[in-house]
Amino acid sequence: MTLDRLAEQTGFTKSYLSKIENGLKVPPIGSLARISGALGADIALFFQKGDAFDAGADLDSGVSCVRAGERQSVIRGGTSFGYDYESLAHKKLRKHMEPFLFTFPSHISREVFFEHEGEEFIFILSGRVEFLAGKRKFLLEPGDSLYIDSALPHRGRCLGGEAKALVVIFKPGTSSA
Repeated sequence: MTLDRLAEQTGFTKSYLSKIENGLKVPPIGSLARISGALGADIALFFQKGDAFDAGADLDSGVSCVRAGERQSVIRGGTSFGYDYESLAHKKLRKHMEPFLFTFPSHISREVFFEHEGEEFIFILSGRVEFLAGKRKFLLEPGDSLYIDSALPHRGRCLGGEAKALVVIFKPGTSSA
């Protein structure tokens, strides 16, 4: 993406964006959020350790490889409620889906539900999970899966021990760039 196009999409000047690009300016989080939105990338890309653009990175090649030891913890809306997310595709810059290795908390406030645009696919890898979606309750075990409209109020919790799942989140309009 050119600086002209990025400036047009974010409302920032080319000069300001150039200074950020060259390390002469440190933008606030809000500015990074606008830039990452325009790039169709997760804001976490700006906070990754090391060089995200190694041999496994997607530089418009259409392929992104993340090895087991390269997974990175990601902070998302559910993090403050005990949900743990490990990105499985943090090197992919332009994507329509966000896949995570997800760990459910065993306790969550009865008032906490999540609602957002898009869809989610949840595949239970280990443990037992109670999952609420809309007015329905599901007891999930390894090998079980759900595909939900994310606009439904939803939440899940582990039923004893630890429960892990593969979660893929699709949010419309998150790719472009």
